[in-house]
Amino acid sequence: MPAVRSFLPLLIALTTDFGGDSWKIRVPVVRRGRYRRPMNAAAAVISPDSDRPAITADPTVPDQLLLLPLRQRILEQDLGVRALHLHRAGRAELSHRFAGDTEENIYSVSKTVTALAVGIAAAEGLLDPGDLLVDHLPAPTGGYGSGIEQVRLRHLLTMTSGSPVLGFLQEQRDHADLTSLFLGTDLVAEPGQRWEYSNGSTLLLSRVISERTGQSLRDWLMPRLFEPLEILNPQWHTTRDGFSWGASGLHLKSGQLARIGRLLLQRGEHDGAQLVPAAWIDAMHADESWVATGDDEPESVHYGYGIWRCTPDGAWRADGAMGQLLIVLPAQDAVLTVTSRLEGRGAAEILRAVWQELLPLL
Repeated sequence: MPAVRSFLPLLIALTTDFGGDSWKIRVPVVRRGRYRRPMNAAAAVISPDSDRPAITADPTVPDQLLLLPLRQRILEQDLGVRALHLHRAGRAELSHRFAGDTEENIYSVSKTVTALAVGIAAAEGLLDPGDLLVDHLPAPTGGYGSGIEQVRLRHLLTMTSGSPVLGFLQEQRDHADLTSLFLGTDLVAEPGQRWEYSNGSTLLLSRVISERTGQSLRDWLMPRLFEPLEILNPQWHTTRDGFSWGASGLHLKSGQLARIGRLLLQRGEHDGAQLVPAAWIDAMHADESWVATGDDEPESVHYGYGIWRCTPDGAWRADGAMGQLLIVLPAQDAVLTVTSRLEGRGAAEILRAVWQELLPLL
């Protein structure tokens, strides 16, 4: 709260007209209070008898104020956000930083990048989501585990492989050959029948691409995705045997991550080049791709191809630990990139702040 009150007294002491009669905000002098977002995009009136400013607005909110309610909510609720980047088709880019711009682990947003790689590989004829996993990766010493022969690549994309090798336990992360451990372990559920969040499944997708190309996932994506997006030297954690983790560990600056968000909104197109097939971006969040997770959190009810379904109609996102988010809003033709370090709380708190403080203004 002190951080909020440090700049708001100056803001609310001003009376400002933007755009003549097309958009006006008049803020009276008050001793305490905060900017309150409009209850809807058309207008809001807050009683001048309260300790909050009275605001009246037309549907178009000026760029100078668009992120302000969300920024204030972030500070008031200590949501740990480090940066915001908002892209809207045909409009100016908006951003705000709460901390220095450094390369950060985007955690499970890495899974979305790996899903993009699968779409690129499919377009090049290297694989198909319906392929059997065993058609791409050879049997380990001792042979395949029971049921592994039934696992298809789409089961890995949707985390429904049925494998108990999830890649979270330290002994699995430190395993000398995690791929062989996955392939050699019996399934605990029939593929496609049960959803379980898994780093192991996404790692196997990375391994399939490496097996087909002879390169790490990171190196194979350099000319196809990273370099066109001007991400020139991304660091990606590897397994002990040298393969890109795929599921986590990709490190990017917030602006670099925002370019991937824009790519998702634009259905794989960047500066006139189709980096990822549009049909693949569509498939990632198609009705038939969503899998029920059984989670009680409304923002985590359905999982697609490396992405999550959001509660606002048509919205979907890439989501990494501690609040790394690419929130795609097709109805608003916008995408919001969020990098954070939110510890001990779920990123759904950030999402609800976005729905309440920003979405009504778009």
